[in-house]
Amino acid sequence: MMNDFIQNISPSINDTIRSLSLFYPEIGIATGFILVVLADLFFHRRSPQASFMLTILCLALVGCLNFSQLGYPAEAAFGGMIIVDRLAVVFKIIFCFVSVLFVLFVRYNQSLQNSSKGTGDLYSILLAVHLGLHLMVMSQNLVMIYLSLEMVSVGSYLMVGYLSGNPKQSEAAMKYALFGAVCSAFMLYGMSLLYGFTGSLEIYSPQFASFLITTPFASWGLGLIMLLTGIAFKLSLVPFHFWSPDVYEGAPTPVTAFLSTGPKIAGFALLIRILAPFQPFNLSGIDSSIFSMTTVLAVMAIASMVVGNFGAIWQNNVKRVLAYSSIGHTGFMLMALFVFSASGFKALIFYMVIYSIMNMAAFMIVDEIEERTGKQNIDDYKGLGKSFTVLMIAMVVVLVSLTGLPPTAGFTAKFLIFSAAIEAYNLSGSALMMIVIITGAISTVVSLFYYFRIPLNAFLRTGENQVTGIKGSPKVYITLFLVFLLIFFILFPSPIQKLL
Repeated sequence: MMNDFIQNISPSINDTIRSLSLFYPEIGIATGFILVVLADLFFHRRSPQASFMLTILCLALVGCLNFSQLGYPAEAAFGGMIIVDRLAVVFKIIFCFVSVLFVLFVRYNQSLQNSSKGTGDLYSILLAVHLGLHLMVMSQNLVMIYLSLEMVSVGSYLMVGYLSGNPKQSEAAMKYALFGAVCSAFMLYGMSLLYGFTGSLEIYSPQFASFLITTPFASWGLGLIMLLTGIAFKLSLVPFHFWSPDVYEGAPTPVTAFLSTGPKIAGFALLIRILAPFQPFNLSGIDSSIFSMTTVLAVMAIASMVVGNFGAIWQNNVKRVLAYSSIGHTGFMLMALFVFSASGFKALIFYMVIYSIMNMAAFMIVDEIEERTGKQNIDDYKGLGKSFTVLMIAMVVVLVSLTGLPPTAGFTAKFLIFSAAIEAYNLSGSALMMIVIITGAISTVVSLFYYFRIPLNAFLRTGENQVTGIKGSPKVYITLFLVFLLIFFILFPSPIQKLL
C-alpha cells in the first residue's frame, strides 16, 4: 500500500505543476484578495480608495488572462477536478464584466460609502465570490461542484447582510442563509447518493456514465433530483424562488444587482455541466423510458415564467418587481437548454450577456432615484420624468430591452432563445415544448404591464411633491454607457458572436 502511494506522488506533483499553467486567472484572483485585505487593514485611513483601485486592477488583469485562454484546447486540471475549455472561459469573461460593474456600483453608492464598515471588506468578499464563480463553471467533480457553490453561497450571505442597518436587511440575510443551508444540505446528500451508486465523483468518467446507462432511474434519480435542488435555489427557479423577492428588497441595491446576475449566470453554467452526462437519455429530443429531463426543465420553465411575470404585476416596490422579473427571465432562459447543442448554448450565453447589462443598468437607475428622492415604490415615481428626464428615458430603454422589444439588444436575445426552443420542438414534436414556447410569448406580453407602469407614472402622471433633478453623477454616466450598449449590440452583435 505504501509503495503504491509513493509511486503516485511523482505523477501527482507533475499534474499539479502542469495544472498551475491553466490556473493563472484564479491565482490572480487569490493574490488580489490577499492584497485587498492587507490594503484595507493597513492603508485604509491613509488611502481610503486603495481597496477599490486594487480590486479594479485585479479584475482587469484577470479579464486579460481569461481572454488569453480563449484559444486553448479543452484540458482537465488537478486530477480531473476542473476543466478549462472555451465554455468556461467565456463565462469567466462575463463574470469579470459583471464584477467590474458591481465594484463601480459600490464605489458610487452612498449608503455603502457612508457605512461605518467601509467597503474594503465588501471588495474582498467579492473577489472570494469571484473565485468561486470561476470554479463553478470549471468544475466536473462532485466535490469541487459543492465546494465552489458553497464558496459563492457563503460570500453571497455576507454580502446580503453586510449593512444590516434595519430589521428588513437583517431578515433578508437570515432568510437567505437559512434557505440556502437547507438546499445545500439536500444537494450534498444527493451528491453522496450519486457517488454511492456510481462509485465515482467525476461526472464525465466512463464509470459514472456506464452506471447510468445500465441502472434503472429509480435507483439514482433521487440523488439527481436533490442535486438539482441546490442549483435551482441558486437560479431562483420555481418552486425554490421564495427567498428571492425578500432578499432582493432587503439587500443593498448593488448586492441585489450582483446576485441577480453573477451567481445566476454561474448557476446556468453549472447546470450545463451537470446535465451533460444525462444528455443521451433525454436532452436530444428523443423520449426515453429511463427519465425525461426535458419534461422537468419544461415544467420548471413554465412555472417560473408564470409565477415570475404574474407575480410582478401585484408588486409596488421596484426592487421586488425586478426580483419577480428575474424569476421570469430565469424560466425563459431555461428554454435554450431544451436543445443540448451549440446553438442553444450560444443563445443562452448571448442572452446572459445582454441580461447582465439590462439588470445592472436597471438597478443603478433605481438606486440613483432612491438616493436622490428616497422613493422605492412605483406609485411614488409620479412626475419623476420631468425632474430626471435623462435618467427616466434611460430607464425606458432598459425596460424595453427587458421586455424584448426592438430597437434594443433584448429583442435579439429573446429571438435567439425562441429559435432554440422552436428547434427543440421540431426535433421532438412534443406538445409540452409548444406549451413552453407559448408560455414564453404570453409572459413577454404580460411583462409589458408591470415594466411600463414605471414610465407611465414618471411621464404621464403628476406627483404631489416635485423633486429637483440632479444634473449628473458617475453612476448616471455608467448607466448611460450600458444603455448605449443595449442599442449598439442590436446593430452590431458581432463582438459577442465572435466571443461565442
